[in-house]
Amino acid sequence: MLENNISTLKKKWSFVVATITEIPPVAFLPNFVVQRKVLRPLRTQTGGTIMAGKLAVDRGWAINVGGGFHHCSSDKGGGFCAYADITLAIKFLFERVPGVSKATIIDLDAHQGNGHERDFMDDPRVYIMDAYNRYIYPGDGFAKRAIKRKVELEWGTEDTEYLQKVHTHVEGALNEFKPDILVYNAGTDILDGDPLGGLAISPQGIVKRDEVVFRAARRRRIPVLMVTSGGYQKRTARIIADSILNLHSLGLIHGQLAARGAAHPSLEQMVRDSAKDLGNLSLQ
Repeated sequence: MLENNISTLKKKWSFVVATITEIPPVAFLPNFVVQRKVLRPLRTQTGGTIMAGKLAVDRGWAINVGGGFHHCSSDKGGGFCAYADITLAIKFLFERVPGVSKATIIDLDAHQGNGHERDFMDDPRVYIMDAYNRYIYPGDGFAKRAIKRKVELEWGTEDTEYLQKVHTHVEGALNEFKPDILVYNAGTDILDGDPLGGLAISPQGIVKRDEVVFRAARRRRIPVLMVTSGGYQKRTARIIADSILNLHSLGLIHGQLAARGAAHPSLEQMVRDSAKDLGNLSLQ
């Protein structure tokens, strides 16, 4: 399933992977190294998104601390995105999980999510809201046709304006279309100082943004699958951890995973460990 969106043959050429990931030195590596060190971790994260989709339906929420490869469509990669995990997760749920026939994607990464937009261009089962810096990659005019709620942001947009727009449009999106699953692409490249995002949102603004999305979904009893997508500063890992802990403290995500007895780590420890592992992982 994971290999359906970009052919296995293409990925056996290191220069193709270098182009997709936008890491030129990858082109000079033996392909077995590229497979093990570059593609295998991306496949693992993609599998995590699919698994998280099923868990979200079962539990009401799930977070993959990774994934969110929203520039990859079913037939083309780019922008560091080699696997269309959002598309694959939604299609898996539609095909394999009873009761899931409609999905909403809320994409709040700083970049336009042109991959899933191309994949669901003519699919009435999928509603897409996308808020992004209008001046940066990918600028995919064709893919924009799939967006039902398009929020194009200016350079340097700050917390007050951003959070007001997120609140208004998330509420509007979920009022217009009642999905069976909400896929939330929670990129942290909106953070002030991010070298690629071009926006100026504070760490507190990102935590509040995630809270707004989860509150809207939980109030409507819509399961949420969250992926963490882009973020190009070391401090983004800490912000992601702080946001998840905030959601937990507010009761917007439940603590089932923390209630398994002494042999299992607390939710707080799991989040801190995940943040440490995430480090400065850069995904668009």
